[in-house]
Amino acid sequence: MVVTALSDLVRPDRYPRSSRYDPAWLLGLDMGPNPLWLLEDLARGLDLRPGMRVLDLGSGKGATSVFLAREYGVEVVAADLWIAPEQAAAVFAEAGVGEQVEAVRAEAHALPFEEESFDAIVSVDAFEYFGTADSYLPYLLRFLRPGGQLGVATPAMTREVRELGVIPPHIKKVVGWEAIAWHTAEWWRFQWEITELVTVTSARLQEDAWRDWLLWARAGAEHHPDGRSANQPVIDMLTTDRGEFLSFALVSARKKWEQAASGATRRQSRSFAA
Repeated sequence: MVVTALSDLVRPDRYPRSSRYDPAWLLGLDMGPNPLWLLEDLARGLDLRPGMRVLDLGSGKGATSVFLAREYGVEVVAADLWIAPEQAAAVFAEAGVGEQVEAVRAEAHALPFEEESFDAIVSVDAFEYFGTADSYLPYLLRFLRPGGQLGVATPAMTREVRELGVIPPHIKKVVGWEAIAWHTAEWWRFQWEITELVTVTSARLQEDAWRDWLLWARAGAEHHPDGRSANQPVIDMLTTDRGEFLSFALVSARKKWEQAASGATRRQSRSFAA
């Protein structure tokens, strides 16, 4: 058997669920590194059950939504701003989950959903683009039922850029100022806990995340026609870093019942006052 970079994306020892998926199919939907590995690891800290309604926020071309539907039997709303719903729907139909997954074009700050309409909200490699503002978590929780779960996998740093005082040059060369949104796991824990709206159940850096990312970049360089030029800067960044600064944060939480009740009371009070 010829071992290729593509073969390295099949790792049943560590990611048994993800290893059932064709890595070439997954790379064809590429919008970020190893989304199924991230989701499988993140989901270990969630309680996803058949029949739940789950929002996949920043779902991209649909790989994570297919995974959620197939592996956990949940009903998925795949929401993304940049991918046309028709394009995503074709992916879902081909994967045999067209009846379980609804594709929606949505901007993360203007979500077109009813309040408390999801049992869980999941976001893989997208939250860094829209979820770092102090006011975003309270906004997002409006769409989550009391006791509902929130899970996020997002690029992270082992130390805050503000603590370092500079973006490390090998990272700045590739991602520029965007690295200031790559926070530590403990930053996310504090950011969420201080609101008193959720109970954070886990906030950790993914083990050997930089190695997983490197395997993905090497496979992309080998698989795509222009893969070498697109992925070599990332490969160089990761081989220089070797986990000193770069990682992924996996953060999960539950919406508090008491805060949901008090929020409802405040809304009622405002309506009575009106």
